[in-house]
Amino acid sequence: MSVTELTNKTRGAAGAMPWLANRWIRLTVFGVGLLLVMSLVRLVTGAGDLISSGTVGAAVGLAVPIGMAGLGGLWSERSGVVNIGLEGMMILGTWGAGWAGSQWSAWAGVLAAVAFGALGGLVHAVATITFGVDQIVSGVAINILGLGVTQYLSAIAFTGKAGGGPTQSPGIKSMGTVTIPGFSSAMGSIENHHWFLVSDLAGVLKGVTYQVSYLTIIAVLLLPLTYWVLWRTAFGLRLRSCGEAPHAAESLGVNVYKYKYIAVVTSGALAGFGGGFLAIVAAGIYREGQTGGRGYIGLAAMIFGNWRPGGLAAGALLFGYTDAMQLRSADAVHALLLLAVVLLALLAVTYAARRKVISASVMAALAAVILAWFLATSDLPQQVTYMTPYITTLLVLSLASQRLRMPAADGLVYRRGEGG
Repeated sequence: MSVTELTNKTRGAAGAMPWLANRWIRLTVFGVGLLLVMSLVRLVTGAGDLISSGTVGAAVGLAVPIGMAGLGGLWSERSGVVNIGLEGMMILGTWGAGWAGSQWSAWAGVLAAVAFGALGGLVHAVATITFGVDQIVSGVAINILGLGVTQYLSAIAFTGKAGGGPTQSPGIKSMGTVTIPGFSSAMGSIENHHWFLVSDLAGVLKGVTYQVSYLTIIAVLLLPLTYWVLWRTAFGLRLRSCGEAPHAAESLGVNVYKYKYIAVVTSGALAGFGGGFLAIVAAGIYREGQTGGRGYIGLAAMIFGNWRPGGLAAGALLFGYTDAMQLRSADAVHALLLLAVVLLALLAVTYAARRKVISASVMAALAAVILAWFLATSDLPQQVTYMTPYITTLLVLSLASQRLRMPAADGLVYRRGEGG
């Protein structure tokens, strides 16, 4: 929950330590440091699932739909259109995957999920860009519409079919996975020795190389692809200019309406892809309510990532990890309290070194309260365990909120020729 803060503090230390000036070196140092802390917590608490290959694999799988929803939000908001309808677009994607995947193939389900999500994005684009409907109102309407439409379509398409019904589709045909031969088994063998740090690193490597879905690989590749398109091409520059200064872009000959439409429809397609992942890979079936609010969490991951793909990916992994924790092991969730204590203590020391006394005191007080909670309990109530991903969402956003910068024209209605 302190990824952004710690990364920023490490960046600030680059002036004192020139070797930290390189971004990749900073990320490596941060990653190794985080792994070291988690290894220590695992050793102290005995919670093997805190950083096991199973947990890592589950975290990556749970992060994909969140990340795709967040990536969809990034495309839309970089063009200046707020999209809180990501949840509804994901719902449409799950239904499309269940409908096509149960009839033809998993890949047909993926295409249908993308198409249904893009359709939701198109509706949002028409309402907000062409007719100037309030973007929040339109997004809420898309969420309601997505749920209602899929309930209606399910009653028509799935009722009476083997394994299907008004709330679920028949089973979706399976999709293959990728495993690196030899390497994954070798990492598993090292992990089973439970050595400090070495086995934990092996567990991470096995988790990301053993039975990885093709859709996971595609999702991971979409992150650098989005960065390249939006930040390294003329197309991306024009699209981002629509979210920063649309009237200035218009004066330079940019067709702002076109770029906003492309961005919002792409946003829906990516959210639909995330919904398709839930139905095809995570469950192998479409079920009503399958998204479970992941569209909203994806929006939170995007905000946490400061409207950039790298930060978004970190946020999605964080939320996916906490989700995996509450599904796999209550003991590991309890161990997360000690991990939070260590991270908050590090934040307190960092703030103190920067002479931010109030912030340091708040972090230290929080660390003390959570440590007392950890020492006074041996496990957590089931309700707290279930709420872990959502609590993490609130904490992360509250800690990261001071350093966020949304696109300047995000959420503003654009009308051609009305610029000052």
